[in-house]
Amino acid sequence: MEKRIELEKRGRNPGDIKELVLDNCRSTQIVGLSNEFSALESLSLINVGLTSLKGFPQLPSLKKLELSDNRISGGLNLLDSSPKLTHLNLSGNRIKDLDTLQPLKAFKNLRSLDLFNNEVTNMDNYREKVFNLIPSLRYLDGYDIDDCEVDESEGEEDEVNGNEDGDGGNEEDSEDVSDEEDDEFLDDDPGLDAVYKENIEDSDDGDYLGEEEEEDEDEENDEDDEQEEEEEESPVRGKKRKIDDGGENQHD
Repeated sequence: MEKRIELEKRGRNPGDIKELVLDNCRSTQIVGLSNEFSALESLSLINVGLTSLKGFPQLPSLKKLELSDNRISGGLNLLDSSPKLTHLNLSGNRIKDLDTLQPLKAFKNLRSLDLFNNEVTNMDNYREKVFNLIPSLRYLDGYDIDDCEVDESEGEEDEVNGNEDGDGGNEEDSEDVSDEEDDEFLDDDPGLDAVYKENIEDSDDGDYLGEEEEEDEDEENDEDDEQEEEEEESPVRGKKRKIDDGGENQHD
């Protein structure tokens, strides 16, 4: 068991470990598990071969203890150093009578106890007597006081589901708000048709103005060409007239 504990520590400080699983590490008693594991909340010692709880350390933070499939027949008073214990599994052990369970009545937080496959379960009115012995007990061998099967984590699941429902409601509200915002956005939006139409009109106006500018430029170019032609022709015509006049004078 000591080697297994060292292996499970994985170099961590014992005071920082909250869960420790030592299943199937063969030992008749607890060895190597010290008070240094002060923060330990869950300890599993399934099928170890324990005949007693001798050497069980002080674990003030321990809430869940798995001791099933061992050979424990008594000594439950050695667990009194773990007053926060809420779940205790002693199934598959050698507990024979109600007197052996007497130390458990001092655990004010014990909610779940499993004694399945112990000789004590064969006694008359077994369930009624155990529930009366441990007032804080809610589940015995997986059933409540009314013999209704209940999941041990049901309380925790209810809390989680309650939170999820609350979150779900918020999500629905947010969806409704987002839908309303989308509707408002759609109402204010002029729509694709209007935008498309405006773009077409803008493009048409641009084309129309472009054509007018091109026509004006063409007209100006034509006028410039005519002026240039007239300028080129005017000196030629003047020269010709001078020649004609000269000829006439000579003739005369």
